[in-house]
Amino acid sequence: MVTSTNEELAPQKVTSIEQLQPKMYLEGVVKKVELYGAFVDIGLDRDGLIHISQLSDERIKKVSDVVKEGDRVNVWVTSVDTDNGRIGLTMLKPPDLPWKDLEKGQTHTGRVTRIERYGVFVDFGAERPGLLHVREMGHRFVRNPSELFSLDDEVEVRIQELDRRKKRIDLTMVDLAEAAPETGSDEEEPVPTHMAIAFHMAQQKAGQQPKKQRAIQRKSSRRQQAEQDDILSRTLGRHRQ
Repeated sequence: MVTSTNEELAPQKVTSIEQLQPKMYLEGVVKKVELYGAFVDIGLDRDGLIHISQLSDERIKKVSDVVKEGDRVNVWVTSVDTDNGRIGLTMLKPPDLPWKDLEKGQTHTGRVTRIERYGVFVDFGAERPGLLHVREMGHRFVRNPSELFSLDDEVEVRIQELDRRKKRIDLTMVDLAEAAPETGSDEEEPVPTHMAIAFHMAQQKAGQQPKKQRAIQRKSSRRQQAEQDDILSRTLGRHRQ
């Protein structure tokens, strides 16, 4: 995780539950360990609870694998219920950038925390690192991310996609304006004349006529031709008489 600026400061001191605020950095002593978490004395008349899911960013089976009664721990406030006297705590440093503050298009500077064949993970202070896929590393083909990056490298990235439900962040280093395919200038495409446009529209209109209508037109044309032939034949017969 990103180094916390709070860790460089002394834990805060409070004298009442009303003074507590989310993300407040405190020090306490583990008073009781349960299956679901640990109760911590933070100097108030009510202990705070660290749920088992807030003891470590790794999955753990038993609370006692992480803390024991009497341990001094550094914690952050996650929630405060003054009416019921409940205090939620965590041993996981809150993110510098909560999900509500993240937006597509934002640019951040972070460090590479993990390298895979398909990309690298970059920690820039969000709840979890974002993925920089190989195809988003620039305009040239990258066979393996290790050719470009090493662990703890500092990189500048931009948020390309956010999935708040899956807690997924997709990153890019590609300038989208430059990455867009070139379509050519206006001068490269000839501008059609009005006559060409009219001819093209006439062709389209003819091609869009229903088959039945075109068949009727052909039948009418043949009938007119037959009538003309008959008139011509009778006229020639009268002249021969």
